[in-house]
Amino acid sequence: MTSFASPQAKADAYKQQYVMTASPGELTLMLYDGCIKEIKLMRMYIGEGSIEKASNAALQAQAIFSELMRTLDMSIEMSTGLYNLYDFMIRELTSANVQKQVQKIEYVLQLLEDLRDTWQQAVRANRLQETGTGGLI
Repeated sequence: MTSFASPQAKADAYKQQYVMTASPGELTLMLYDGCIKEIKLMRMYIGEGSIEKASNAALQAQAIFSELMRTLDMSIEMSTGLYNLYDFMIRELTSANVQKQVQKIEYVLQLLEDLRDTWQQAVRANRLQETGTGGLI
């Protein structure tokens, strides 16, 4: 008897395989993408007046920032700046969540999207240098 996996099961398996084989730079991009998604959800939920959902999205984004902070190599000078930036974004999201200020959410989102885009360029440049192929992320 042949068993067929559902499309969702196939997508989940592919995602798991991708995460398991991703470089540290690609994993960081995934964290940035996840955080951006949660911040956009937070913004949407605040706009809808869904306070509990907005708070949950804020907590998820903050957890991702905490993970990003935890994985920094503090022996690298740039890590201190990133740590402080992540800490600032956590504080801004907390304030935005308490005060329901979409403007603060927009500011954090813009900072994070810019950081993500810069990181993606660095990952591509690194891949090009290592393998001769830039690939798409």
